[in-house]
Amino acid sequence: MGDVSVVALVVGGVRLVCVVALCLYGLNAYLLLGVRWWNRRRAEAAMPPAPPSEWPCVTVQCPVYNERYVVRRLLEAMSALDYPTNRLEIQVLDDSTDDTTTIIAETVRELRERGLSVVHLHRRERTGFKAGALAAGLKEARGEFVAIFDADSVPGPDFLRTMLPHFADPGVAVVQARWGHLNRDFSLLTVAQSIGIDGHFAVEQSARCWGKLLLNFNGTAGMWRRAAIEDAGGWTHDTLTEDLDLSYRAQLRGWRIVYRPDVVCPAELPALISGFKSQQRRWAKGSIQTARKLLPSIMRHPQSPWIKYQAFIHLTYYMIHPAILITVLLSAPLLAATEVAPEVSVSVGVGLAVTLGALGPAVMLLCAQRIVDPRWRRHVWQLPSILVLGVGVAWCTSLAVLGALWKQDLEFIRTPKFGIGPAGGHWRGKVYVARRPWGGLIEIMLGIYCAWSVWLFWTHRSYGAVPILGLYMAGFLTVGILTIVHATTVGGAPRRGS
Repeated sequence: MGDVSVVALVVGGVRLVCVVALCLYGLNAYLLLGVRWWNRRRAEAAMPPAPPSEWPCVTVQCPVYNERYVVRRLLEAMSALDYPTNRLEIQVLDDSTDDTTTIIAETVRELRERGLSVVHLHRRERTGFKAGALAAGLKEARGEFVAIFDADSVPGPDFLRTMLPHFADPGVAVVQARWGHLNRDFSLLTVAQSIGIDGHFAVEQSARCWGKLLLNFNGTAGMWRRAAIEDAGGWTHDTLTEDLDLSYRAQLRGWRIVYRPDVVCPAELPALISGFKSQQRRWAKGSIQTARKLLPSIMRHPQSPWIKYQAFIHLTYYMIHPAILITVLLSAPLLAATEVAPEVSVSVGVGLAVTLGALGPAVMLLCAQRIVDPRWRRHVWQLPSILVLGVGVAWCTSLAVLGALWKQDLEFIRTPKFGIGPAGGHWRGKVYVARRPWGGLIEIMLGIYCAWSVWLFWTHRSYGAVPILGLYMAGFLTVGILTIVHATTVGGAPRRGS
């Protein structure tokens, strides 16, 4: 019985650590909401800077890798930018290995005939992935400022003229816009992603910018001062989130980032669960790699403890997924342990702490919808979709986090896009669709395990944990089933909501 008690205490201790971590990250959502609310009047009342007397030379960089369905749309958006043509250079940084290169060449020729300065740089070696392409392009660029757009972005014509005036402040390195969504209503999957992204941009980025915390350039829909890139050490590819890495290095050098929540650059959300999972894996692994690389420098930097704390939470946020997974896996064993070791109990306090931590992101997401959508009340019912999706990817993101801690894997797996937008579109029958249905089997097994855990807690009349475990069950089963369905649906007519 003594050995069982020791095991039960160890299991309970590990689970308690994970619960504390979940509360730590969950409670920070309330803190960021408070920071945003406290600073909102001053920030919203600030007048935008006046335009310069003479517009500077700007290079627009468009890194592209196998984007046959969206690259023409991207280049047409670049050609529509309202900026003096003699001071605008467009670089297409093409690492493609398929017919995307041919589409780019044809479109570039058309744009040149319209009098635009467009450079097509095709690398045969994808060294450094996106970071390598941006660095190679920067060597050839003639602009003092560099705007960056991913292949699925569609900025408005006034983007450059709106962002550039902020660089009148010599300390500004980056001006970042908010992401919009071209295909928000394509399916419940894209709705869920849009809610999550809105939470980041409407609350987190605003709070960090207005509260003078460290924040990040989001990889697209932003503009850099070239001198800041070079001063911070340039684009490097020793992490999978080169944008986060360079942002923090620049700020540690004394540069500042400006965020414009009122400037919206629409982009295409992943329409397939496989694309969303690969995107989350890349962001999770890259964030932890950046944390390993830069947290020692951040902690030694002469910043306030509050700023350092927020930087730690920001860079390590994806640790929440292993904490979720461990909490789920250990809940049932811990309940069983209380049968033989009553001194180890599932306390009401632990349940309340988990609930409080879980509600933090939900409250933040709800507030974000109120900020960005005047009709937010009509869409409240959609909020659970991102909660289900968020816990459902805990397995794949946990593997990414652990991989970042154990080894330096730097393979950049892009997120495929299919040209889905307001005019319609679909993914069925197109290339870039992942055909790996077995990728959802583990999530389904985890969902079944959570269902068994729900039954176990219910029969033991420990009802407090049932809603949380039910959410995990729904999340894992949803992600697992979607993975199989999307991977096995090859053709057929597109249907709304798929």
